[in-house]
Amino acid sequence: MKLLTFKEDGQLKLGVKTAEGVLHIGKAAEVFERSVPLSIEAVINEENSLKELESLTSLALENKEENLFLEEKSLTLGPAVPKPGKMICVGLNYQKHAEESNMPTPLYPVLFNKFDNTVAAHNEIIKLPFNSKENDYEAELVMVIGKQSKRVSKDEALDYVFGYCNVNDLSSRDLQFRTNQWLLGKCCDGFSPLGPYLVTSDEVDDPNQLEIKAIVNGEVRQNSNTSDMIFKCNEIVSYISEHMTLNPGDIILTGTPEGVAMGQPEDQRVYLQDGDEVTIEIEKLGKLTNKFKQEV
Repeated sequence: MKLLTFKEDGQLKLGVKTAEGVLHIGKAAEVFERSVPLSIEAVINEENSLKELESLTSLALENKEENLFLEEKSLTLGPAVPKPGKMICVGLNYQKHAEESNMPTPLYPVLFNKFDNTVAAHNEIIKLPFNSKENDYEAELVMVIGKQSKRVSKDEALDYVFGYCNVNDLSSRDLQFRTNQWLLGKCCDGFSPLGPYLVTSDEVDDPNQLEIKAIVNGEVRQNSNTSDMIFKCNEIVSYISEHMTLNPGDIILTGTPEGVAMGQPEDQRVYLQDGDEVTIEIEKLGKLTNKFKQEV
């Protein structure tokens, strides 16, 4: 199931992408008098929520209730996960990216965090910070936790993942490496657009075998596969859960492959500029696109 949020009357509404368009869950619940979760957060947290949504979606499709289905391109989408809990990121987690960065292969996952001020939506215009000239794109796979996780094994870890989505883990390199701590360059406003969909885990057979791309102004800059991850998705969840409790709605950004601007020779680095457009495309998860505007 592909879940999404869209703006209506100043609020975020829940939708499900179908072959007939985006099903407006709130309106469908009223028409068919069903009690279902009406937000992404509720879907993630409430037991049996997906079964309830699947049942309602099937009912709407069977009854051909056309007024309940919206044309996706007419919608202003919100973030796939509007209110994440913890935002945990894994750095240097692709072998070829570690090599292009001239950094040693990590022995343990390199963890850092972001905050919810970085959350943005598909097609949202992202402001490039006025005090940075080295803003970089990073195509990444996000795991969204669906069940409380503490000291889970590698074999069981993916059972705790609700779903997956695209993120552009934007990074201001000159701010990131100003000190030994990366946080400043990672946490500028809007630096984690998420979307366009939150795809439930049953639609992703193996998150460690997905094509992943970043396309800048029509040029493919990153073109890899999640199989190049140093620490696989199940290993990441298990490792983090050994040190902290993961809760439903927490998200994990799993690292970026080679091809970022920083990985090029210094005189060939092409960082993001005013007016640029970046699309993050991951197999099974759709395309996340954002344009950029220089802050003054």
